[in-house]
Amino acid sequence: MAQELLVAICAAAIAVGVLVVGDRVRPKSWRQNSDESSSHLALDLAKTIFTAVLAFVFVACWNQNQNAYNHTITESKGLVDTHLAIHAMPGPDQQRIHDKVLAYTDEVLTTEWPVMERESRLSESTGKTLDSLRDAVVSVRSTDPIVIEARARALAGIDRVTQARHDRAIDAARTVPQFLYIALCFGAALVLLNPVLTGMQVTRRSLAMTALLGIVIGSSLLAIHDLERPFSGVLGIPKDAFTYAQSQYEQGSIGPVTHNE
Repeated sequence: MAQELLVAICAAAIAVGVLVVGDRVRPKSWRQNSDESSSHLALDLAKTIFTAVLAFVFVACWNQNQNAYNHTITESKGLVDTHLAIHAMPGPDQQRIHDKVLAYTDEVLTTEWPVMERESRLSESTGKTLDSLRDAVVSVRSTDPIVIEARARALAGIDRVTQARHDRAIDAARTVPQFLYIALCFGAALVLLNPVLTGMQVTRRSLAMTALLGIVIGSSLLAIHDLERPFSGVLGIPKDAFTYAQSQYEQGSIGPVTHNE
């Protein structure tokens, strides 16, 4: 942050120095009678920069939101694949792993999601539930090739769940860099000061247009703030990937298998 501030101050000093030195060496015929052009130049530049930064941050946050949503889909698919794989396992192992898959999914929806909304982090207890699910699959022992293959497929599904969960933790903690927020707020302040600095008269029309300008800027900043928190706010990521996984558990029936061990 200190580096960005230093660069901004140095750039301002260089710009002022160029203006002062240039004023002394340029022909007098080039000089204008008023300084209105300088104010228009500065304000136009401020509006351009504010619009560019706003668009950049909005697109970046939107892409991060989409990536976070895709990670929840990948995680739910891994859970469904794990649940499908246990159908080839012995009856007691089926039921035990089924219960843990269901417990993990329920905890993500009821325990972990509120933690992500409030604190932008994952729940430790839900992570332990995932570890117990992995331990349950690892503990399956059999000489039946079908059961061995099912165990391998279940572990592969859990690996995908673990990786997607790690990505989800990064998504929940990711924020917009502070210097971009400062640039946005500074640009917004300059845009709002534009009517004052340009000497606009206070009329009903100017008041209405200024109010509309404030609404647009405030709504844009609020949208970025919501997009910055992918698992909370008005534009938060839905839970439909995990609720869909729950529906798949209910459709798939489990029961003892007849393979010889």
